[in-house]
Amino acid sequence: MVEAEVDVLRKLLSPWRPAVYHGFGRTKAFFEGWYFKAVSADGRSRYAVIPGVSLAERPEESHAFIQVLDGLSRSSDYFRFPLSEFEADRRRFDVRIGRSRFRLEGITLDAASGGRFIRGGLAFDGIRPWPVRLFSPGAMGWYAFAPAMECSHGVLGFNHRLEGRLTVNGREADFGGGKGYIEKDWGRSMPRAWVWAQSNHFDEEDASLSLSLGTVPWRRRWFSGQLAGFWLRGRLFPFATYTGSKVARFEVSPDEIFVVFDDGRHALDVRARRAEGAPLASPVQGAMEGRLTETMDSEAEVVLRSGRGPARRTVFQGRGRFACLEVVGDMDELKSGIK
Repeated sequence: MVEAEVDVLRKLLSPWRPAVYHGFGRTKAFFEGWYFKAVSADGRSRYAVIPGVSLAERPEESHAFIQVLDGLSRSSDYFRFPLSEFEADRRRFDVRIGRSRFRLEGITLDAASGGRFIRGGLAFDGIRPWPVRLFSPGAMGWYAFAPAMECSHGVLGFNHRLEGRLTVNGREADFGGGKGYIEKDWGRSMPRAWVWAQSNHFDEEDASLSLSLGTVPWRRRWFSGQLAGFWLRGRLFPFATYTGSKVARFEVSPDEIFVVFDDGRHALDVRARRAEGAPLASPVQGAMEGRLTETMDSEAEVVLRSGRGPARRTVFQGRGRFACLEVVGDMDELKSGIK
């Protein structure tokens, strides 16, 4: 089989491989980024490391990058690299940016700019991804096959153990026995408005939340979609547009967000406290021109109920610490599309 045929086959199989780089053959108006969250065992060190690539409409603006969010100091760094320093394996998730490397087994970091730097490495063990099935390949479900989606999403690791150390701007942190989370986005732009929340620091060890609500452009129109997953005791409880789940309540105030997902068999209540965060760059038509604020200091109260009607029983109730939260864009528009 010639290389061109191999590339076509890999592209056809890409929905079932959400972790790998999807940008081969793209030259503009495209972005792809992976999100690695790491929290130390004592919670005193918490970082999000976001490697990615930006292919802008103007070639001179295209570049690779590594963003670093320090959840404790509520600050961020943006390390920019020429595209020539971005490499991605075509068969598996294995990305190199400069002297840094990113895989599902772990990451090594060596980036510096303007006196700011990050160095070190983390190893991951016990990764629990959103299951990939024939007709529902990962978090996107059958939307993974839909053409012209502005943004696609993957959850690559709900909950895993960490080992290793990082030194960030002179501060050394030990992540031995800590916890991590991995997700990614790729496409042209992020949604017009969205809410995203995540935590895997509950009293129950094998519990992890990831949720998003977004106003998604599609074929010159837009729709409000939902995508939430709660991992509990080795099982995923999905609540998504493609599963028939509904948003029974959605409230946003300056202090918190509250959302109730209901698929008829289970209901998931999430109340997340809003907190001060740090600025991050986000993609607009592939260029990293957007701005958002993300916190790693939120708390997420979660209740999972099973059954139908008033006879529902509580399966889980708990509070997630070190929760990440983003509230971006026009919430009234987002709410109007959901209801």
